[in-house]
Amino acid sequence: MTKIRAKDRNALIQSLRAGVVPRVGQHLIQVGRMREIEELVKDIERIAEGGSTFRLVTGEYGSGKTFFLNLIRSIAFEKKLVTAHADLSPDRRLHATGGQARSLYAELMRNLSTRARPDGGALPGVIQKFVATAKNEAKAQCTDTELVIHRKLESLSEMVNGYDFATVIAAYCRGFEEGNEQLQSDAVRWMRGEFSTKTDAKSALGVRTFVDDASVYDQLKLFSRFVRLAGYSGLLINLDEMVNLYKLANTQARNANYEQILRILNDSLQGTVEGLGIVMGGTPEFLMDTRRGLYSYAALQSRLAENTFAQGDLVDLTGPVMQLTSLTPEDFYVLLDKLHHAFAFGDKSQYLLPQNAYKVFMDHCHKRIGEAYFRTPRTTIKAFVDLLAVLEQNPGTKWQSLLGQIDIQADNGDVEMEGFTDTHTSDMNGNSDNELTHFKL
Repeated sequence: MTKIRAKDRNALIQSLRAGVVPRVGQHLIQVGRMREIEELVKDIERIAEGGSTFRLVTGEYGSGKTFFLNLIRSIAFEKKLVTAHADLSPDRRLHATGGQARSLYAELMRNLSTRARPDGGALPGVIQKFVATAKNEAKAQCTDTELVIHRKLESLSEMVNGYDFATVIAAYCRGFEEGNEQLQSDAVRWMRGEFSTKTDAKSALGVRTFVDDASVYDQLKLFSRFVRLAGYSGLLINLDEMVNLYKLANTQARNANYEQILRILNDSLQGTVEGLGIVMGGTPEFLMDTRRGLYSYAALQSRLAENTFAQGDLVDLTGPVMQLTSLTPEDFYVLLDKLHHAFAFGDKSQYLLPQNAYKVFMDHCHKRIGEAYFRTPRTTIKAFVDLLAVLEQNPGTKWQSLLGQIDIQADNGDVEMEGFTDTHTSDMNGNSDNELTHFKL
């Protein structure tokens, strides 16, 4: 295996020890859920062909929803998609009247990413790519660049705020050609949703509209078309922590947000938007609670209901709702091996544990926590990485003696790990190197 750079390894391990999803190196520890990934890849291909998709990914806290969403983002980059992601919070919602929806839009634009800029801040680059393409076409046709821009953006005029959108892009191009950095900055600020009054927008850019709470979704639909005109395949939006809508105490505010989800769902499944995919992450309660969840909104319940024929071991991954399956014991074994490999910088000579230690660790987790640790592996992973950290910093320490001192906080309370007998030290059959599975496009 290829050795892992210290920068990538350290970022990955620090995130896992803190119990948060790593921003880099997800591919180093990805295991299982291949069928779910394959379905999302089909969605990405549909977006790249000019279609639209909607997915609600559900799973318990710590089950890997955020990790899964980040993995899909990295795959989208390979298909030349632009991505945007944001976590919902009390200050960020899909629908609001006090600026919370605009705050969500601003966060999405701040996190706008491309393959060249995977960590966000890609909005100016996307605009510049569009302007550069227009300039090349204008040069080839011996015509004015702004005229080409308006012609390319003519299809947006039929959409809400489409004409003003084109005007702002033309203003950016004008500022680019004239070396007017203030005009370029104002155009980017408008695109980011940073204008809050019509007066400011009119003074800076000559448009009478700005991105407010009521126009957030319409602006995203505009932007999905724009990125395709700029040469990208489409726009993928990841919205995590949707459970914050479920927590809204005000029934009217909660239903208004659910109505916005219904609008997004209808547009996506009816094909009325172009090049836009939206993936939302939430808990089963957010979906199925008939009092406060999505199922409390009758129109959504009928559209998001499970396939009644998919029972037992049968699954249907083509619907709008995707329930993350639990990791199997085999998946978990491979995951521990990948964690160990990453911790050792990809160098087997630096391994701190024998492979039979994985089985010991898993057996005890299974006996003390039960099947839940396969569904919500976050705390177990954290404990395993903590074990490796102690072994690394204390050479000569026996791993058998440390296992009895690890506490794993499960969903049902604190579980104290005790010592193990020799009957738990049997190794698993097969070479784990051959069991490591990597998703390839």
